[in-house]
Amino acid sequence: MILPEIAFARRVWGLPFLTALAPSERYSTQRRRRHKKLTDWGRQLLLQVARWLPNRQIIGVADSSYASIDLLNAVRSRVCMITRLRLDARLFDPPARRHRGTIGRPRVVGTRQTNLAERLTDPKTRWRRVKVTGWYGRGERIVEIISGTALWHHPGRFVPIRYVLVRDLAGELRPQAFLCTDVKADPINILRWFVRRWSIEVTFAEVRRHLGVESQRQWSDPAIARTTPALLGLFSLVTLWAHELHAKQPMMPRAAAWYAKPLPSFSDAIALVRRELWTRPGLDTSANGPETIEIPRTAINALIGAACYAA
Repeated sequence: MILPEIAFARRVWGLPFLTALAPSERYSTQRRRRHKKLTDWGRQLLLQVARWLPNRQIIGVADSSYASIDLLNAVRSRVCMITRLRLDARLFDPPARRHRGTIGRPRVVGTRQTNLAERLTDPKTRWRRVKVTGWYGRGERIVEIISGTALWHHPGRFVPIRYVLVRDLAGELRPQAFLCTDVKADPINILRWFVRRWSIEVTFAEVRRHLGVESQRQWSDPAIARTTPALLGLFSLVTLWAHELHAKQPMMPRAAAWYAKPLPSFSDAIALVRRELWTRPGLDTSANGPETIEIPRTAINALIGAACYAA
């Protein structure tokens, strides 16, 4: 998904544009197929997007499932990756410069850094207080952070990262750590980019509620493989069309007496698109005859308005 800020909603939405079906390991084993891990699918899709947009800076935001050293090393030259980082991750300084004439194999990593979990309780840790906008859809939030660079090492492989350790001043959220493969990135930007990922979860909820994703009942596997990508793409198309229509006539969010909704949501966007389609000239093709009963325009508009918001 691309994570742009939608003008009429005044917040970030996740707009799907590329999908891949990732069968489970059990599914592959039952059918005697070679299993492809989720990180392998992620690497393939990220590099595909990089090939499509060679002149654009691409920032990939993913959850902890993609916090894999192999994946990060495979894409970091073309994609800036941001994921969660375990608090017990093995972080090291870069190896010291090797002097001429030194005997033995060159060191891969330098001195091990203090564990992030230990820094949380260390009174000597120097925290920096920052304000992050767009915090998981809740506006601004003040948090404390520390940041630095390190080599995230696992026996046999490593990747250079910038880490950001975050703790909530209000104490409502557990401490979290994030990594970025761009070691020169601003820690505040890393947080701002990562919290946009919350919009991905919102998109999944909206496509289930309004477009029927995960409720398909086809009998063939190819039909199932086609339907979900088509419905995810429909979410993006509806959003883009609603954006164009909103520029001509501002969208008014539908609200109830017990629920104040100041800004439009996807239900308002899809209702606007439906109304545009159903009220176009040429759709009233019923033939005139003695048995035809004309319905008042107000009643027709009321029926259309109710149908536009039907799930």
